Amino acid sequence: MPITEPEILKVLSHVNDPELGRDVVSLGMIKNINIQGGKVDLTLELTTPACPVTGEFKALVHDAVAEIPGVEEVNVTLSANVRGGADGAPAASGLVPGVRNIIAVGSGKGGVGKSTVAVNLALGLHKTGASVGLLDADIYGPNVPTMMGINHSMQPTGTGIPYAENFGIKVMSMGFFLPEGQAVVWRGPMIHGAIQQMLRDVEWGEMDYLIVDLPPGTGDAVLSLAQLVPLTGAVVVVTPSVVALEDGTKAIGMFKKLNVPLLGLIENMSYYVCPHCGEPVDIFGKGGGQRLAQKCGIDFLGEIPIDPSVRIGGDDGVPVVIGSPESPPAQRFLEVARSMAGRVSVQNVGRPEGLNINIFAAPRQ
Repeated sequence: MPITEPEILKVLSHVNDPELGRDVVSLGMIKNINIQGGKVDLTLELTTPACPVTGEFKALVHDAVAEIPGVEEVNVTLSANVRGGADGAPAASGLVPGVRNIIAVGSGKGGVGKSTVAVNLALGLHKTGASVGLLDADIYGPNVPTMMGINHSMQPTGTGIPYAENFGIKVMSMGFFLPEGQAVVWRGPMIHGAIQQMLRDVEWGEMDYLIVDLPPGTGDAVLSLAQLVPLTGAVVVVTPSVVALEDGTKAIGMFKKLNVPLLGLIENMSYYVCPHCGEPVDIFGKGGGQRLAQKCGIDFLGEIPIDPSVRIGGDDGVPVVIGSPESPPAQRFLEVARSMAGRVSVQNVGRPEGLNINIFAAPRQ
């Protein structure tokens, strides 16, 4: 008997997305089924190009169809359609209508490498094929222009504020409008207005993810962002030190009070690998990020080691994900970016109660 499309869909209805815990048919992920004799071609549309289990997922779909009697050849083509929010709509249809997901990167204190993490997360997502923007909302200490290698100044035009672009990332920062060395001495309402303008007056266009680098602490900028746009979620950056973990707890509590979903926790500067013996050195302690994530009931997205290439990349304006893509810290940033994107997909599409995702809390090598 000839192979039929309903027969293929019936078989695939028993194949679950490894992250979302639901079958690929009900999720609308199977597209473009083409049957020619014993040959079946179809498209598997992922919820993010940064899917951390792409290979395994593709194999599940392929093998399920290959088991159908009469099937001689199966070709599965991968595509991606990043969803925004539970209904697939953009995250902030009023202020930034083309942006599907807005993700805040925060910390309870300064000095934990939050901006470095935000920059490399954005670049990591872009390297998977996603369209990404980066908003530097640290009004008092905008470092993103330096880290992204963008040194020119800008002026608003009659039609809005132009964004800068480098390494395929659209970037906006208060640093573009300040003379070198000039301090910003503003009260809360001015901070609110600046963030609103950088969201509303920049023509961000269509975008899968907008990463927002927040200032440290729990002040005006965070409150303004949460009030202005519905955030897809937030990521909290800590180091393993006791002080950083104490302040990280406060940042997590702040996002919970603002009803911002917690996508997970990232531990930066987790350890240093000795160049002589190759052994990890726990400069700031060990395992604190994992314990804090478990205590607060959020996902642990992974560890980023201390490495000179990370600092050099930030100072030179060529972040480590771009400048040293095969290095251990760059690979960890990519893993964490994929894990975060997976968590966004789980949240936007929905998952069965009790399903816990923690894929890339990778052990040390």
